[in-house]
Amino acid sequence: MKHMNVKDFIEFQEEKYTKRFIFKEGQDSVFVLNFEPHQFLPAHKHPGLNLYLLVLEGEGTFTIDGKNIEAKKDDWIYAEGEENFSFKNGSKRTSLYVVLSEIHVEN
Repeated sequence: MKHMNVKDFIEFQEEKYTKRFIFKEGQDSVFVLNFEPHQFLPAHKHPGLNLYLLVLEGEGTFTIDGKNIEAKKDDWIYAEGEENFSFKNGSKRTSLYVVLSEIHVEN
């Protein structure tokens, strides 16, 4: 068992967004992405994984397969790993709680 507080993983840098891992085992991972105003996460994919995001604080724009989604504190976003995904932060500090989970296919 582990007991942690998500606030311990909120850390900002002026140069680039930060990624702070909470948990990682195999393909599954949980981490926090922290963005200063106007920082961004470039477009990318996570093949074979599901992506779940919770906006802990702040706001910004997710682009998933070309569709823009405005999100703010307490909003959840789900994306499949094959979808092209990016994030552009707004004018406030923003932290995203991220879960990447391997897709399990039942026989």
